[in-house]
Amino acid sequence: MTRRRTEPAEATARDYAGAIYGSLLAASVIATAGTTGSFPRVQLVVMLLTTGLVFWITHVYVRLVGDRLAHQALSWEIVRHEARKEWPLVQAAVPPAAAVAVSPLLGLGDSDTVWLALGVALAEQVIWGTVTVVKASATRRLIAVTAAVNLVLGLVLVAAKVLVKH
Repeated sequence: MTRRRTEPAEATARDYAGAIYGSLLAASVIATAGTTGSFPRVQLVVMLLTTGLVFWITHVYVRLVGDRLAHQALSWEIVRHEARKEWPLVQAAVPPAAAVAVSPLLGLGDSDTVWLALGVALAEQVIWGTVTVVKASATRRLIAVTAAVNLVLGLVLVAAKVLVKH
C-alpha cells in the first residue's frame, strides 16, 4: 500500500498561530530579564532570538514526527513546508529584540528597555491575534474577544514580572 501525499487545507491559508505563540514566548523571556539585577542588552537580544529558534525547531520536529510521519512519508519538501509554516514563531522575536537593540539610542536604562521590549511583544501578540480572526472573517465580537484574550495573556506576564521583581 502506498501512501498518498495530501496537504491539509490549513496549509494553503496563512497561519498566524506561530506569530501569536512567538510573541507570547518573547514576552515571557523579556518578563524574566532583569529580575535579578542588571543585564547586558546583547544577552537579551541573543536570548530572544535563540529561544525563538529553539522553539521553531521544536515545533517543526513535533509536527513532522507527531503529525506527518503518522499519515505520510517524509520528504524534504514536507520538511521545508513545515519549517516555513512555523517560521513566524522566530519572526515574532525580532521586533522585541530590535527594541532592545535600539534602546541605547533612545537613552533608555535597563528597566525602561525591558518595558519597551515587553510592550512591543504584547502589542504584536494582540495584533497577530486580531489579524488572525479578521482574516478568518470573524464577527466583530469575536475579534474583540480575541484581542482581549491576547491582551490578558500578556498582562499575566506583566503581572508576574511586577510580582517577581518586587
